[in-house]
Amino acid sequence: MTSTPRAKKPVQPLKPLRPLVKNPRLGISVAAGAALALVGGVALWSPAGIAAAAPDRTPRAAAGFTAVAAGDIAEQCTASDSDCEHPKTAALVKKINPAFVMTMGDNQYDDARLKDFKKYYDTTWGAFKSKTHPVAGNHETYDPDGELAGYKDYFGSVAYPKGKSYYSYDQDNWHFIALDSNSLDRAQTNWLKADLAANSKKCVAAYWHHPLFSSGEHGNDPVSRPLWKLLYDAKAELVLNGHDHHYERFAPQDPNGKADENGIVELLGGMGGANPYKIEEVQPNSEKRLTKAFGVVKLNFTDTGFSWKLVGTDEKTKDSSPTYQCH
Repeated sequence: MTSTPRAKKPVQPLKPLRPLVKNPRLGISVAAGAALALVGGVALWSPAGIAAAAPDRTPRAAAGFTAVAAGDIAEQCTASDSDCEHPKTAALVKKINPAFVMTMGDNQYDDARLKDFKKYYDTTWGAFKSKTHPVAGNHETYDPDGELAGYKDYFGSVAYPKGKSYYSYDQDNWHFIALDSNSLDRAQTNWLKADLAANSKKCVAAYWHHPLFSSGEHGNDPVSRPLWKLLYDAKAELVLNGHDHHYERFAPQDPNGKADENGIVELLGGMGGANPYKIEEVQPNSEKRLTKAFGVVKLNFTDTGFSWKLVGTDEKTKDSSPTYQCH
């Protein structure tokens, strides 16, 4: 069968080009009917019939996450006792629902035995055990079954992820370092040096029990000055501590207590549930101090900085920090 050839379409004559017209505001010649838009001082051109798409300049929310921190938590009391505070601070953690929880030592009183962890801490803050990154305080060393025995048995690999009582972990653009200030030996400081050297995150926070600076009853504890020096040299941003049973925040400073806008911010958060201590001697660079203010610190971390609020057991904000930028 022979196919019938298709008839050729006549060739259409070319349409004349549209004349160029002058845009009086920009002094730019464009084809008549073409779209011309001025966006952010930049002229955007598109052919006739095609809309000029402006770039999306909607501000983007900074990536971030929330964490909760407190130290000095579970007295030997339960929710049936009206003056028992750790059930109330645990209720705050539940409501905030943070990405994770940091505890700054003395998690369980008085001798931190395993049976006490199970009877008290576990019934309140134990609800967040799977996402808690704890450190040990001096009360964890008083266990008659052995130093840190109950603490280690209760938290297990959460507190000893690599068989040591100190460790580190990452979240987004942050590197967190949990240290044991009960035994700051050469092995731990050498580990910290190596950990800081291997860190690739922009922002660094560290926490342990005994504060280098405190206006409370225990006062300044120089045991952690070597940690401060290493962290300061690594341009760390934040140190969190407990031990003294009050809340205190400091302006950025160096390891010798000299104000330094490029220094470390210290946050003392020993108001997780234990009996409050008095303010004894206000330290240089101390910006805010509160006692008898049980609560938790709600920390907001972004890829470039951090800030926090102290939330009381009445769910009211007791203090708000400045917003700090990572070094």
